[in-house]
Amino acid sequence: MDSSLHEVWQAAAGSPFVPTVGKGSQFLVAFVLLVLGFTLGGAFALNRSAVTLPVLAAPASLALAFGVVYMFCAVGVYV
Repeated sequence: MDSSLHEVWQAAAGSPFVPTVGKGSQFLVAFVLLVLGFTLGGAFALNRSAVTLPVLAAPASLALAFGVVYMFCAVGVYV
């Protein structure tokens, strides 16, 4: 690499990190994702088939995973 760590540090100082979900709305986003995940998971549990696997189970698992991460961030426990 031709750029030093100091140059990278100085370049990063000009563009601060702005999260996609703000600190004030992390709890709401986490709660919505968890409710959506449990709802889709419950619907998949009622009708388990290969067709509903990508339609219900995959989005449910993603919503639960991101909901748990956002919930930890909202209460101040960083993963």
